[in-house]
Amino acid sequence: MKEKVRSILQEILPDVDFDAETALFDDGIIESFDVIQIMSELMDSFSIDLNAEDIEPENLNSLDAIVALVESRLP
Repeated sequence: MKEKVRSILQEILPDVDFDAETALFDDGIIESFDVIQIMSELMDSFSIDLNAEDIEPENLNSLDAIVALVESRLP
């Protein structure tokens, strides 16, 4: 799961070290257009539903937080 999420993120933002960053959203590393791309790819890849309420810093600040978000939406 983590590897697949990392792969999705690296396709969108190849220059970011997702294993080291812990403030992706707060530090502006992930910008609004990136968020849309990330959410769309996660929904397609994992067949989950995400909505505007999920776009919170605590859900997007790190690889682990994004993985936790995906896992929380899996059936």
